[in-house]
Amino acid sequence: MPHHHAKCRCPWVDLSKPDYVAYHDEEWGVPVHDERKLFEFLLLESAQAGLSWYTILRKRESYREAFDDFDPEKIARYDDTKVQELLGNAGIIRNRLKIHSAISNARLFLDIQAEFGSFDAYIWRFVDRQPIVNELRKMSDYPATSKESDALSKDLKKRGFKFMGSTICYAHMQATGMVNDHSVDCFRRQELLMSN
Repeated sequence: MPHHHAKCRCPWVDLSKPDYVAYHDEEWGVPVHDERKLFEFLLLESAQAGLSWYTILRKRESYREAFDDFDPEKIARYDDTKVQELLGNAGIIRNRLKIHSAISNARLFLDIQAEFGSFDAYIWRFVDRQPIVNELRKMSDYPATSKESDALSKDLKKRGFKFMGSTICYAHMQATGMVNDHSVDCFRRQELLMSN
């Protein structure tokens, strides 16, 4: 077993939570261009609104089962019966507004795919198709939003997306590698810079 504590990591990582450490080490900040994965993060980030990301991360597999492996085409067709079923599912956040927004956001996601050829082509325009690299050292350096997340949020809201404020959009951009917000001394920062 590699000794997790030996490496220097971002200040937000709770080293007592192995699943959180794994998420940081393997996924967070890695550029995502896969449509299903981009939608997965959109759905999970919007479910997070007002909660901690770790709360959602722990429910991720339940979400995967409940929401057809994050298939936007299937989710776009959910009806009231399915909504009731989801409201009864203790494995996910049982918030009617968030469940309805997951369904309407899936429909809008498909609209964007139709308009731009892919959601990837649409969303990466907001960073000129190249990850933004920030110089962060301590927790207080981490921004909650950026001009890019403001622009993305504004555009998604104009298209009808729900639970897509600038803070959620920024978290999405961090998670999907549109922004490299690994701290300057984090071992992942350099790895990601070299892989780009």
